[in-house]
Amino acid sequence: MDNIWILDDDKSIRWVFEKALGKENLPYKTFSNTNEAINQFNHETPSIIVSDIRMPGESGLTFLTKVKAKFPEIPIIIMTAYSDLDTAVSAFKSGAFEYIAKPFDIDKVIELIHQATSDSIQVKVVEESTEISPEIIGQAPSMQEVFRSIGRLSQSSATVLLNGESGSGKELVAKAIHKNSQRMDKPFIAINTAAIPKDLLEAELFGHEKGSFTGANELRKGRFEQANNGTLFLDEIGDMPMELQTRLLRVLSEGKFYRIGGQNSITVNVRVIAATHQNLESYVKEKRFREDLFHRLNVIRIQVPPLRSRVDDIPLLAKFFLRNSAKQLNVEPKILSIEVLNYFKNLHWQGNVRQLENVCHWLTVMSPSKTVNIGDLPSELKNEPLSINDDSMSWEEALQKNIFKEMMEGTPNIHELFVGISEKILIESALLKSKGRKADAANILGIGRNTITRKIQELNIKK
Repeated sequence: MDNIWILDDDKSIRWVFEKALGKENLPYKTFSNTNEAINQFNHETPSIIVSDIRMPGESGLTFLTKVKAKFPEIPIIIMTAYSDLDTAVSAFKSGAFEYIAKPFDIDKVIELIHQATSDSIQVKVVEESTEISPEIIGQAPSMQEVFRSIGRLSQSSATVLLNGESGSGKELVAKAIHKNSQRMDKPFIAINTAAIPKDLLEAELFGHEKGSFTGANELRKGRFEQANNGTLFLDEIGDMPMELQTRLLRVLSEGKFYRIGGQNSITVNVRVIAATHQNLESYVKEKRFREDLFHRLNVIRIQVPPLRSRVDDIPLLAKFFLRNSAKQLNVEPKILSIEVLNYFKNLHWQGNVRQLENVCHWLTVMSPSKTVNIGDLPSELKNEPLSINDDSMSWEEALQKNIFKEMMEGTPNIHELFVGISEKILIESALLKSKGRKADAANILGIGRNTITRKIQELNIKK
């Protein structure tokens, strides 16, 4: 293997790579900026490049484009601490082998380097740039994974299945996939299969001939025809009736269908993106969804995360929605106080991003002051459950959320209350571990025997 080049202005990152690559006995060179690497091309050509995006001088993306123009065969892994959809898509369209977000697992990156050097897959360079849906923003790892998937799909017309709760932004993701695909200048047609009555859904999807049924006064093209050469987004696919699932399967398999009342088959070239908040695997087992259709749809699967699992993105989203609402109403945008932002981060957000958007619009219209405080929030939001039962949460996060909940409810003497509770739990746990022996329990806690005896009495702990 020829030299592996590492480009990063952060000395600590370069050091991590040096140690990891040295341990693997892999030859490498490190650079603090792109100019150093470009000059080195006069002497050698690397087998793989791992480059940061943000560096002094020329960006990693610009460097990527330059290298790929001259050496398209060199795999380039892009890394960044500032991941967003735009950079992810730009990286893949410019020919990046992979796109990783900091902080990363160095062992996984090393595996990726091995894969890149042995993999013959070449990513085709696409020069077109497109407008990105601004609502799809965020720094959360779960969203970075979505961005990476969209970037990958920019080179493919594969069928996509989006999973996610209602309001999490599945249609926005579908639009972003379309806008960043080779079908970007063709139609994007969306239909919510759950919102259309069963008797009308077939006609909506496949159209009808004039006179095919009562009220069919003229020929009507269905959504598949309207989306020809483009993308058809089928939302809430899990609610589609069984008989229509059979027809959909045929279209996906053959690219052909008949209008209602029609005698001639119609051929279309449509990229299908389906979405659901249901568990389709369970539906298949319950015979509520065709297994063969499920496998046809489940080619590429993307999990769209709920808002409560990406709480760090809430300030970004709220700022965007507040600015957007203010622009629509021609007023100054509202600003959320620190207390409100903290409260938002602790909400369950059953309606996800859509609910946050609606709340921001309500605040723009109804909040009397420019800075929004807790008292300005709609009453129903104050009564929403706080997200304190998330299994993925650390005990520190769970404690923080419980404390915040008590604060919101106006519980007095918060400090004394939680310090007392914490002490009691610690002593009870130590006594349980020591089987009731106070000396051993005191040892475990690192306190004196007299202290633990006094605390047992003060806190009314039963031994």
